[in-house]
Amino acid sequence: MNSDSKEQYLIEKEPYYKEVHDEISLYEAAYAARLPMMVKGPTGCGKSRFIEYMAWRLQRPLISVACNEDMTASDLVGRFLLDKDGTKWQDGPLTTAARIGAICYLDEIVEARQDTTVVIHPLTDHRRTLPLDKKGELIHAHPDFQLVISFNPGYQSSMKDLKQSTKQRFGALDFSYPERDIEVVIVAHESGVSEGMAEKLVSIAERSRNLKGHGLDEGLSTRMLIYAGALIQKGVAPIAACSMALVRPITDDPDMRDALDAAVSTFF
Repeated sequence: MNSDSKEQYLIEKEPYYKEVHDEISLYEAAYAARLPMMVKGPTGCGKSRFIEYMAWRLQRPLISVACNEDMTASDLVGRFLLDKDGTKWQDGPLTTAARIGAICYLDEIVEARQDTTVVIHPLTDHRRTLPLDKKGELIHAHPDFQLVISFNPGYQSSMKDLKQSTKQRFGALDFSYPERDIEVVIVAHESGVSEGMAEKLVSIAERSRNLKGHGLDEGLSTRMLIYAGALIQKGVAPIAACSMALVRPITDDPDMRDALDAAVSTFF
């Protein structure tokens, strides 16, 4: 393990994060107890930004993994690779985090296959170990190591949900879109638009969120509002920016697009 391996995962600049309730103090207590954590909430509501902020605040390295249905246990743990001298072992991100004492963040864990997620079980109970079966090694996690997972409960189904044997190993924090006043401040800060413009974007989002379950799987996320604001800040007309960043990405249904376009036109 070279001396730079840990430093490359440190977050040098403070990420912008606006606290909504008391999630910062709760997470700090969970980290102090080295409790594995699960952050739940809709897409684009700030889960990943929160974990980045906490890693910066706690001065811990952060290794993030975007989970997907093709991810294997070897992608997390590691594998033998061929090189000119034969074979060598390459640690995966979970193994690296356990060795160096990083926070390992598995984003959208529910996207991974269940036979892949079971490899995290020994790290999330009293054992805090990671067996490398292919290498014949048992890693005892660094004292500073913590595992964090995220997922969107809105996409739960019988085919895409976490096993109870996985869920019950974690503490959990629920996230949602921020309250209106806080969301306006976030959108204005992150995109560079005025708070007046941010208020209009948030109002459009609120209307879309009322349509969740009535034609939309999800309402407009805070992230999407920031994208729209960034386009407006670059000189794109607000209606065109909202069409490109808000309406077109979220639905292909013509009636739903008309409804959202009408909501945009109300404010612009």
